Amino acid sequence: MTRNTPGPDGAGQWRARIRRALHASTRSAPWKRGPVLAAVALLLGLLMPLHASVPDVGGLGSLLENVLPWLGLLVPVLLAGALWRRSASAVVALLLPVIVWLSLFGGLLADKSRPGGDLTLVSHNVGAGNPDPAATARDLAASGADVLALEELTPQAVPAYEKGLAKAYPHHVVRGTVGLWSTLPLSDTRMIDIMDYGPLAATKTDADKLPGNRALRTTVTTDHGPLTVYVAHLGSVRVMPRKGFWTDSRDIGARALGKELAADTSGRVVLLGDFNGTTDDRAFAGITARLRSAQDAAGNGFGFTWPAAFPVVRIDQILVRGVRPDSSWTLPDTGSDHLPVAARVTF
Repeated sequence: MTRNTPGPDGAGQWRARIRRALHASTRSAPWKRGPVLAAVALLLGLLMPLHASVPDVGGLGSLLENVLPWLGLLVPVLLAGALWRRSASAVVALLLPVIVWLSLFGGLLADKSRPGGDLTLVSHNVGAGNPDPAATARDLAASGADVLALEELTPQAVPAYEKGLAKAYPHHVVRGTVGLWSTLPLSDTRMIDIMDYGPLAATKTDADKLPGNRALRTTVTTDHGPLTVYVAHLGSVRVMPRKGFWTDSRDIGARALGKELAADTSGRVVLLGDFNGTTDDRAFAGITARLRSAQDAAGNGFGFTWPAAFPVVRIDQILVRGVRPDSSWTLPDTGSDHLPVAARVTF
């Protein structure tokens, strides 16, 4: 009688075939697993260098550029997913965003400061809601700055800053919400109109209800010749239900400031202020094309300034042209919601 089931020899052959199939599948599976993870890793690697190509619909492009360094946090998340899925293709794909992130931001992790410098600059958004302007003034007076720019000044707080800074800084000017205190003489001060609240006017908070002028230009007389100094507080940004990441006011101010800088033929220029955005943001292309960041050139780390309790972005800037940044750093919390930024420059 013929049996339809394999005998002992036949069963052994079938088991051997199954083992070979399983072995082959084990060798090839890691490269076939996790195609979605691999695709996301490649997309992340392309997104960082090509961020300017992301359409700024609803402020999406601007928002992305302001958090650009934080995209690196997606790498360990994707790596954990790749290891859990045992996906060799996803692990290899992750090399692209790692290399791109290091090429874009790795240099910021090194200390690029050098000793020396002729002039110390400090810029600080002191906060319209600052509960103790006098204490903030004392902290800033002890900073050792030669030139001190303040933003978000209120009419009520200006006397406290003038009194607290008078001894250290015999020269100062205030125009609207911005001011400059200096150990060196100032001249040719004028206002720069960069304001346009637009649809934000109906939703302004008490802290927003400040005098309209938010920028000035002045000349500091130094032993090395004149230094042109701009102080600016660009418009606020908001997340609005129908407009998304709303940056219109800030962007209008950035364009106006860019035009001023383009027309300025001064050999030595410094821009101090609160941009309400990082220098990676496309809105500041007209400014960053003409001035360079002291933090990028001579800082140590990312130099995040806001919010002061746990800084995650650098929206307070010191930009220069015609002088060399030797060092750049942030100062301790003064009671504002921003940290002060400082830089030492050489003529």
